[in-house]
Amino acid sequence: MTLEEYFRDKPRGAKIALANKLGVSKTWMSLLVSGREQPSAGLALMIEKFTKGAVTRKTLRPDLFGDIK
Repeated sequence: MTLEEYFRDKPRGAKIALANKLGVSKTWMSLLVSGREQPSAGLALMIEKFTKGAVTRKTLRPDLFGDIK
């Protein structure tokens, strides 16, 4: 599940609440949700934790956490 999919059924203000928990700006969260930017490895791990695994680090950063070929 992507961040965009995760937030589809969340109440208003959920993105801001997660941004505050992660210590990032509302603008940065918006860029992450839209897919225009990628989180750092550490931030991807934090997002996975705060979404209780609904959004995985592998989905956010397949270049870092994807399957090794």
